[in-house]
Amino acid sequence: MAIIEFVILTGLGIVLGVFIVNMSNDRQQQRILDDAFYRLLQFQNGKISLIQLAAAAKVDAKIAQKYLENQVQIFSAILEIDEQGDTFYRFPKLSLPPILDQQQW
Repeated sequence: MAIIEFVILTGLGIVLGVFIVNMSNDRQQQRILDDAFYRLLQFQNGKISLIQLAAAAKVDAKIAQKYLENQVQIFSAILEIDEQGDTFYRFPKLSLPPILDQQQW
């Protein structure tokens, strides 16, 4: 009986450990995407494409796409197509207060 309890508790511990690691990785990936997104907003004057975000954050395109679609809904961005046929989203202009604008991104 003690062996079964040990196996069950060990299994639960492993599952809990994997869950905690995955949650930590998700938070880290979210921070990386947030950082890349706001940098692109500032340096691209509110114009961001999926490939730019994926490359800047160094994440899989599907992850970047899900993140970008969420940001598009939150900020009411507009889908635009440039002269070369590339698609991008136009977000509202990012105007930082002078004290924040002077900080190193």
